[in-house]
Amino acid sequence: MVLLSLVATHSNVDLETVARLSVGAPQVLSTVLADGRTVSGTVVLATCNRFEIYSEAPSEEDVEAARSAIVSTISDYSGIPAASVSSSFVTNTGEAVAQHLFAVSAGLDSAVVGEREIAGQVRRALIEAQATGTASTGLIRLFQAASRTAKDVGAQTVLGSQGRSIVSVALELAGDVSGDADWSGKSVVLFGTGAYAGATMALLKEKRCSSVSVFSSSGRAETFVSTRGGTALSAGELQAALRQADIVIGCSGSDARIEEADLERVRRGAAQSLVVIDLALSHDFDPGVANLADVELITLESVRLAAPEEQADALQEAGRLVRDAARSFEEQQNSRAMNTAIVALRKHTQQALDSEMERVRAQHGCTAAAEEVEFALRRMVRQLLHVPTVRARELAAEGRSGDYLAGLEALYGIDVAPPVTSPARPDATGAESSFAAIDEAPEPNAARCPVDHSPPAAESA
Repeated sequence: MVLLSLVATHSNVDLETVARLSVGAPQVLSTVLADGRTVSGTVVLATCNRFEIYSEAPSEEDVEAARSAIVSTISDYSGIPAASVSSSFVTNTGEAVAQHLFAVSAGLDSAVVGEREIAGQVRRALIEAQATGTASTGLIRLFQAASRTAKDVGAQTVLGSQGRSIVSVALELAGDVSGDADWSGKSVVLFGTGAYAGATMALLKEKRCSSVSVFSSSGRAETFVSTRGGTALSAGELQAALRQADIVIGCSGSDARIEEADLERVRRGAAQSLVVIDLALSHDFDPGVANLADVELITLESVRLAAPEEQADALQEAGRLVRDAARSFEEQQNSRAMNTAIVALRKHTQQALDSEMERVRAQHGCTAAAEEVEFALRRMVRQLLHVPTVRARELAAEGRSGDYLAGLEALYGIDVAPPVTSPARPDATGAESSFAAIDEAPEPNAARCPVDHSPPAAESA
């Protein structure tokens, strides 16, 4: 199986395009998987500044078909022409898939380098895919390895101790814009009840902001504030809260966007200025609100430009950890593919040995001589398989598994079918399969004669 990813982020396309691409993401997954031929598993990572699809194709030859199927489906749901969808994505295969996802999970590809929220979003992406049955075994291993890498980067570099995030930088920027870093007396209206809204509430508590009102068009505000604090707003109370607010933060990404004219009408005659923080990928606020008097707009692009640069040494060390983890993951992937090939070769030679032993027994019967012949043949087979097994390890490490599989087919006519993946979760220990299991496995049982090794009667008398 071959892993591939289609990546659209703040690094290669504008955020408006990222938002449009992500329309109907759950339906995209189910539609692509319904084919059952080009894609065997899919996980979607959608955040405030990225839309990434991770998939598993049966073979290298199927990668382009898998990509085309995904692009076509996204085009159908987003309304964007297929050519534009295709050009918006960067496609990764092989080790580049793991290296990119591991960097993302560690916060190295974020607008705020080292941000802490993204690792949780990567974990949730996998959990959601498993819940809907779209995550293949290979993708589960990939995302679990990404989470382990993020923990290693956090534990072994200063990036983990900085505590910066998109939300924290946005709030710091709001304090700078308003000219008042004291949040204790500010009145805040928060849109949304998702992960970013939760992170925002936690940071507002740290800043001793006690007046936070929460609105959710989906009606989840009451549940949200019951565990995090704040006051839930009804639709009828929203306009009055917006008029009195010092800070408005959008984290919902809902279809009910607040337009420039609506905010102008609500804020007419307000005594204080307003800072609007729009962290929603699809915009909770019309960008035109920035034109209103006494209104300052902070967007994800503002956060990206204001984000502090991290220490070069920390970034270099984090990058090394990511590269090493990606290389190790790819080697393990190659080893799994070669395990299947080695098993197929052993089965092939075992069948030849069993066929030859049937002829020996037909000619000599069940005698000690026949058993000695069988032992000798088995030793010879093990010796003959030693070099192919060693070469399998070496070629797997070099990323040349395809050469080995082609050789088996050319020399022995052995066509190694790719293993069928399933959404089943790997064992809890996360143990990786290796060639050791093959080396230590007993030979397949052959039909042997029940040779009696007890001394003949004449000798025992």
